[in-house]
Amino acid sequence: MKTSASIKFINKYINKLSLRGNLRCVPSTTKPQDSSQKERKILLIKINTIILLIYLTHTSLQAQELIKRTKVMMGTYISVSLPKDKLSLSSLAFKRLKKVELALSSYDKNAEIYKLNHERKTLISKDTYEAFSLCKKYYKQSNGFFDISIGSITKGLFHFGQKERVPSEAEFLNARIDFKGLHFNTKEAWIKEGVKIDLGGMGKGFGVDKAVEVLKAKGAQKAVVALSGDIFCFHKCKMSIQDPFSDGLLASFKMAQPNTSISTSGNYRRFVKNKNYNHLINPKTKHSQTIFASITLISRKYSNADLDAYATAASVMPKIQAFSFLKKMHNLGYIVITRDKQIYINEYFKGLTQDFKMKRSLKSGEREYIKAVPLIFQNSKKKAL
Repeated sequence: MKTSASIKFINKYINKLSLRGNLRCVPSTTKPQDSSQKERKILLIKINTIILLIYLTHTSLQAQELIKRTKVMMGTYISVSLPKDKLSLSSLAFKRLKKVELALSSYDKNAEIYKLNHERKTLISKDTYEAFSLCKKYYKQSNGFFDISIGSITKGLFHFGQKERVPSEAEFLNARIDFKGLHFNTKEAWIKEGVKIDLGGMGKGFGVDKAVEVLKAKGAQKAVVALSGDIFCFHKCKMSIQDPFSDGLLASFKMAQPNTSISTSGNYRRFVKNKNYNHLINPKTKHSQTIFASITLISRKYSNADLDAYATAASVMPKIQAFSFLKKMHNLGYIVITRDKQIYINEYFKGLTQDFKMKRSLKSGEREYIKAVPLIFQNSKKKAL
């Protein structure tokens, strides 16, 4: 209801009750009014109070409607959504994200990672040092499946985001993947010959975290920060998941609690020639993963950088190992979709969402599993459902 419509509604309602004009100051010298007149005045005051509260609530809700600002940065579309009275904070968020890009980008010639890959040694900022430290943790947690030295393949062979090509088997074989070939301290980093760094497996989540820090420091209480599939909701926002097999949506839901992170990793957006040559590289085999179509993680415990890295790591693992890894991360919800169109949803994901709905009916050969799926794979003699 717009403001003008609200006023018309108020006037119409007052006229209908024949109360308009009856509210006025009564001098102390006037005669006492009978009980019916007093009741009418009390009723009028109550009605006006209720209408005023409705109007103020409506005005407040209008002020809280989110306005989205979008820019192309970090190789993707970045959006920051804020209420009108906080919209100016979006410029601060974008400024912070630009700083992250100048640290972690492997495309921007002025960025630290670009310089590291081309000069093999460079000075680094606090952001790059923090990102490297996190990557070292993810490398250990994932038993080496999260490895930023896959840059020798993603950047050195496929050239994702540039002049893309399909490498030969000999090139795959000779590519150097060696996380221990990266060395760094708080001021500088250097890499061994043949090593290239690619922070695409956690960089966007890291950027979300930094933008969120800025907005929270400035008092934002209702906002959404989104870098492609890495999203943070300050409030109970609505969310949808891309169907990895079409241009449509797979599912929709609402966050059950505020301050929730979500991250999706999939093979359906970045690939060369076909999805068999996607950007999700298994560092153990040096080839693109072929098991999962997409993995979506949700949590209030982990940062967006964490979820981004865990989704990347799980995406390149063998199936049983991926579910075991995700189960080990407590307080983590997931929707896992395999390339043969099986959909796995754990109970924790359901607990963090409301109004969960599949946006399309499952086709022949597809099936949805909504239990603690990792338990199915604990006994290798049992068939998976």
